[in-house]
Amino acid sequence: MKQTRQIRLAIFPLLLIIFFGCGNGNGKFDASGTFESEEIIVSSEAMGKLVMLNVEEGMQLKQNQLVGVVDTLQLYLKKKQLEATIKAVLSKQPDIAAQLAIIEEQIKTASTEKRRIENLINSNAAATKILDDIDAQLELLDRQYQATKSNLSITKQGLQNETYPLLAQIEQIEDQINKSKIKNPVDGTVLTRYAKQNEITTNAKALYKIADLSTMTLRAYINGDQLGGIKLGQKVKVFVDKGNEEQKEMNGEIYWVSSKAEFTPKTIQSKDERANLVYAIKVRVNNDGYLKIGMYGEVRF
Repeated sequence: MKQTRQIRLAIFPLLLIIFFGCGNGNGKFDASGTFESEEIIVSSEAMGKLVMLNVEEGMQLKQNQLVGVVDTLQLYLKKKQLEATIKAVLSKQPDIAAQLAIIEEQIKTASTEKRRIENLINSNAAATKILDDIDAQLELLDRQYQATKSNLSITKQGLQNETYPLLAQIEQIEDQINKSKIKNPVDGTVLTRYAKQNEITTNAKALYKIADLSTMTLRAYINGDQLGGIKLGQKVKVFVDKGNEEQKEMNGEIYWVSSKAEFTPKTIQSKDERANLVYAIKVRVNNDGYLKIGMYGEVRF
């Protein structure tokens, strides 16, 4: 009886190991690694004071959402100055219609006089020399009209040409003002904030880091023997720890396989395993909110 009890006590721990080893999904896995995401460092394209920066760690942001503004007061004042200069230049433009109207009135008067002289000549009441003088006067007025119109047009066009460089400068300022508006590049979650409102920022200075966590990537490693048994687009099972010695099962898809072998990363605990050459693979997994960057995961093909 005593011997039987000793046997039972010896078998009981083994049964517990078998039970937990088989019942919670902690069987042998084909690959393992950690989760990562494509992180983007958002920086400012302008230099100046951050008059607005609405970013907090953990905040969900939409693509093209306005999250910050760099002070644009000096740019705005410079733009107003250029606009005033353009207005002053254009005010010097001649009134072509008004100046030509004087000559047009002289031509009209001379034409009326010509018709009167022609009637008199037809009645033998005037000499033809008078008509010749009127024709010469009309020809002179016509030349004067064309010359004045040409000179006024050249003057007006020259003044307009003077404004083109100023308009280009305004476009440059408007581009700088637009770059002073900080817009979020992608849908995602703010991971880290590097700056605060009212701080002075410079070009390319990091303001915050963001990543789209709706889809995570598990970077795992396989050996050379496993390489021939996988392919791009292959569906796999991914397991992560839930706690209480349980694992959460998720669906994944292999979308990248390294073409070069490398030593097993130091994150692998076994020193012997770290000495082996392995190939990195990337598995895409839809995140239901449970996965975190740096979380350990295992893959079963």
